[in-house]
Amino acid sequence: MAAVAGVTAPAGGPGSPDVPGARAESGPAGGSEPVRVLIVDDDALVRAGLSMILGGLPDLRVVGEAADGGEVPAAVAAYAPDVVLMDIRMPRVDGLAATEALRGQPNPPEVLVLTTFDADEQVLRALRAGAAGFLLKDTPPVDIVHAVRRVAAGEAMLSPSVTRTLINHVTAANPGLPGPDPRRERALRLLAALSERERQVAIALGRGHTNAEIAGELFMSVATVKAYVSRLLTRLDLNNRVQVALLVHDADLV
Repeated sequence: MAAVAGVTAPAGGPGSPDVPGARAESGPAGGSEPVRVLIVDDDALVRAGLSMILGGLPDLRVVGEAADGGEVPAAVAAYAPDVVLMDIRMPRVDGLAATEALRGQPNPPEVLVLTTFDADEQVLRALRAGAAGFLLKDTPPVDIVHAVRRVAAGEAMLSPSVTRTLINHVTAANPGLPGPDPRRERALRLLAALSERERQVAIALGRGHTNAEIAGELFMSVATVKAYVSRLLTRLDLNNRVQVALLVHDADLV
């Protein structure tokens, strides 16, 4: 593997970066180029396993690896991934700080957090920072592939039941604190400014529904649902559908 600023990428072949420093123009949305994936984990065996799972598929391309969150900026600049698989616990810069920094940049890649189930507070922080979802480290390979494809297509990778448990556990108002909950009040204020239809779509996102599920539930086309999701992100000043879901949970609407 060729070293670039502490990160590695396949040395030649179909997995090597073809346009360093620039996002692929025809990316997954165009349907003609593979989804570009960067793997960030301090465990070399985990990186190797994920590379084996993803690397042999025609619609996915592992363009690079990094062993620490501090290497993420250089890796993203060099290899232009569409999706970053991000470990949380790393020795120098953890995945939470790396996700927050990355998602604060213009046109960032999507982030899928790799974690264990007992890291619920850390997962929530990553989702609030703009991660598109999370994967448990023991997720079956077929589900990892599905998650990467789904996130690259603009969907959230959230199991409704597990995510609801996480969000309710961490965002529930602390009964020991008197007075109103500022987070809930803010969420209710933002959602009150939406149209009834926008609010229905937002609540469906809070329940973890996919675009197709929302379309069936609200008698819309999938294209219309996508338009509503884009409108919600603009009106609420959020950067992905997971943050809309968190806002709905903050408002205690699901």
